[in-house]
Amino acid sequence: MTLTPTMLREYDREAPAPRETETATFALGCFWGPEAQFGALEGVVRTRVGYAGGTKRNPTYHALEDHTEVFQVDFDPAVISYADLLEQVFQSHNPRHQSRNTQYQNIVFAATPGQREVLDQFLADKEYSDDAIETRIEQLGEFYLAEEYHQKHSLQSRPGLADAFETADYNNAELRESPAAAKLNGHAGGHTLPEDDDLATIVGGTSRGR
Repeated sequence: MTLTPTMLREYDREAPAPRETETATFALGCFWGPEAQFGALEGVVRTRVGYAGGTKRNPTYHALEDHTEVFQVDFDPAVISYADLLEQVFQSHNPRHQSRNTQYQNIVFAATPGQREVLDQFLADKEYSDDAIETRIEQLGEFYLAEEYHQKHSLQSRPGLADAFETADYNNAELRESPAAAKLNGHAGGHTLPEDDDLATIVGGTSRGR
C-alpha cells in the first residue's frame, strides 16, 4: 500500500491534540537518532529537536556555545508515562559515562514539579545518586528549536517517504509537528512501529534507515 496525502492528514487529525499530551525533554548525544527512536514508541505523539541546557540566547547549530543537542517528545500519559520514558532514556545510554563535548552530553530535563518528583523517585529506585552517575539532571530552561533541516532527519533522508508529505503540502512547521512524521521518522531510522499503528501496516513496521 502507498502513502497518500489523505492518509497522512487523516492520521494527524486523529492523533491526540497538544492539550491532551505532555512534553518531555532529553539529550542523548546527536539528536537525530533519539528523535527517531522515541518517535516510534507507542504513546509518543509528536517529536522535535533543538538546543537547551546553556546560557546563550538563540543558539544555532554552528553557534551552540554551552548548549546541548536535545529532543522533545509529546506523549499521551494515558498510554506511556514519564517514568516509562525515563526507562527508555536510561536504557539508551551509559549513565556513568559523559561526553566531554557539551554538544553531545546526556541530560535529563525536568520541566515541571511533577516530572521532577517522578525523576527523583526513578533515580532513587535505581540507586542513581548524584555522585554515582555522570548524566546531568537539570530543570528545563529555554528550549530553542533546531534548524528545519535537522527536524525529522531520518525521514527527510528517505525521499520515498518524505515525498508524501511534500505532495500533501506540509510546510516545515507542519512536518516538524506531524504525528505521522514522528512515526515515519522512527520507521526510517530503523525502529519498529507499534503493531496496531495504522502506518505500520502501510510501511511494513521496520526499515533499516538510510
